[in-house]
Amino acid sequence: MYRSKNHQQLEFPDFYLPFSGHLDPENRWIVLARLVPWELAEEIHHAGLCEKFGSPIVPSRTALGAMIIKERLGLTDRETVETIRENPYLQFFIGKEEFSRDRPFDASLMVDFRKRFGEEGMQRMSDAIALAVLSKAVLPKAATQTSAAPAEPADDDSKPPTAENRQEPDARNTSPEEVENTSENRGQLISDATCAPADIRYPTDVSLLNEAREKTDEIIDKLHAPLVGRQPRPRTYRVKARRAFVAFTKKKRPGRAAIRRARRQQLGFLRRNFQAIDQLLENPDARPLCDLKARMYKNLLVCREVYRQQLEMHENRSQRVDDRIVSISQPHVRPIKRGKAGRDTEFGAKLSISVVGGFSFVDRLSWDNYNEGVDLIEPIETYRRRFGAYPESVHVDKIYRTRANRAFCKSHNIRMSGPPLGRPPKHVSAEDKKQTAADEAIRNTVEGKFGQGKRRFGLGRVMAKLTGTSTAQISLSFLVMNLEQALKWIFFAIIFLCHGLSEQLVARRIAR
Repeated sequence: MYRSKNHQQLEFPDFYLPFSGHLDPENRWIVLARLVPWELAEEIHHAGLCEKFGSPIVPSRTALGAMIIKERLGLTDRETVETIRENPYLQFFIGKEEFSRDRPFDASLMVDFRKRFGEEGMQRMSDAIALAVLSKAVLPKAATQTSAAPAEPADDDSKPPTAENRQEPDARNTSPEEVENTSENRGQLISDATCAPADIRYPTDVSLLNEAREKTDEIIDKLHAPLVGRQPRPRTYRVKARRAFVAFTKKKRPGRAAIRRARRQQLGFLRRNFQAIDQLLENPDARPLCDLKARMYKNLLVCREVYRQQLEMHENRSQRVDDRIVSISQPHVRPIKRGKAGRDTEFGAKLSISVVGGFSFVDRLSWDNYNEGVDLIEPIETYRRRFGAYPESVHVDKIYRTRANRAFCKSHNIRMSGPPLGRPPKHVSAEDKKQTAADEAIRNTVEGKFGQGKRRFGLGRVMAKLTGTSTAQISLSFLVMNLEQALKWIFFAIIFLCHGLSEQLVARRIAR
């Protein structure tokens, strides 16, 4: 049966509002607000500020809550502010006492929020969320200070034991030999590395040189502005250079000779621009270098370094140079060789993470490429400082299975996934095959975390442009992923509790 309805828009007085003016306590944002460490966020956000002098800043809960909303919903900075202005649950989440139709803050402040919390602050809050749940689970009890401060080296004995830094006998102040003798290995540690690509175009040598030439042309115009009408502008052949670049880009598959010729042309045009800039800087009537904006001065330094690197590779007929710049706007980005199918090289930050109980911990984050195989011992030691015992098993891929890592795991009674060194046996037992399949299934957890972060939480393309904001954005992605995992733990705990209560009721009825 179908009943026709009036398709005209209702008037505002006729629109029904539920909850009688009150918020639903079971809303997801209200439940999520109970899991965020707001006290720790306030400590990090207000570090270095004075309580009596200066204008007040945006509260820490508003700042952190807005970033969590942005990352969880996949919004831009401006859309985040507008969404908060329209939703009372989101206003409750960021700490507002009542609903307001005004914007809580300007969208441009989101950059300042990421700068103030930073990479270290994001990781501290993310670890605090994970340890708050894991300390109540089947894993060993977490150290008391780990959720409030970064982990310190295990061999730091300079501080005397006080009420603030007192630990359990099997915590971080205990040597590895004592831990091995006093507590058995517990839990599983899963480690892997990936790349978080930055939001840049795919770099080529010719396009990078052409962009540097355009930036230097802009600087020449700026320096020559006081001399307009009195002295001619230095000749730069910008039209000819542009035509040469466009002609090269129209070739579908340029050969090595064509690429080398185009690169030599752009190097010549860029060298002429630098000579013109040096002449203008020596002219007392031209604009001085100190009058340039910070962005233009930074571009000048980056373009000089790009010219030096490209000239070195061109003269040596090489495709490699140390600290290679692939983006003028983001000179901190480096090429990361991953060896993946269909994507041999990525451009962004490389990071190593460890997964424990479904929660992610960022072990290392660097813009330079590195071998993650040598970093396995430190996550294992960090696991011991957090949970008071070494893991029972470590699940990693082939690059981590070095002799040094195997010897360390063997000395601490840790089982490492994967086949042993040496020639593979002719006959493999069914039990070993089952164990290998189980290890691979467990290791898929970290691959799923990478997929979740890249598909849903912005890890697949970091839109931040600065070094500090980019690393903070990456750490924020794992913070939100840990919040999602904490929500799952609460959901399944409620289900198991209800299931256990129902079984008890059934048992009582049967007993009657």
